[in-house]
Amino acid sequence: MTLVERLRHALATAHDGDTVLLTGDHADLDAIVTPLVQAAVLIPVTERAEPGVILTRRTDTLSRHAGQVAFPGGRIDPGDASPSAAALREAEEEIALPRDRVTLVGEADRYRTVTGFEVTPVIGVVPPDLVFTRAAAEVAEVFEVPLGFLLDSGNHMEASVEWQGRNRHYYEIMWGEHRIWGATAAMIVNLSRRLRWSS
Repeated sequence: MTLVERLRHALATAHDGDTVLLTGDHADLDAIVTPLVQAAVLIPVTERAEPGVILTRRTDTLSRHAGQVAFPGGRIDPGDASPSAAALREAEEEIALPRDRVTLVGEADRYRTVTGFEVTPVIGVVPPDLVFTRAAAEVAEVFEVPLGFLLDSGNHMEASVEWQGRNRHYYEIMWGEHRIWGATAAMIVNLSRRLRWSS
């Protein structure tokens, strides 16, 4: 089974009923922020013997999520035909990833953030060793993490923090000096769980 086929199979497989997927930062998020802003991110998986995932570190000057590790992406604009179109557009804008170099796999499980976004992760397979040009105002760094490392549940650490009087639970994944946490880590955890139950 090719990488694309394996990922498509995981997205198409019906939920096994025993695996818990993460749906949002808070179970009662709807009561905190309504309506949610629709957004999409691209999860670019490199097609190599040991696949990797392309991630970015946002600049420290951004008003939202400054300095955080993220997938390329952002809000869905009125001109975007679909979440996939939005994710491809954002990836092209942020890291100059050409749309025609992405083999779309499909949309994964949506995730609601405490900052008021409902994010659709879009999985795509890209050639290895592409040269990325970051949008300097938004992206401080582009880097790749082995897919196997990200999907290994042993690397998914649970943590919590108090936020606006509530105890917020989240996952974090450490890769060298990079701390992957929050919505980005949650979407990785969901993909990991999907791949386990569909294998």
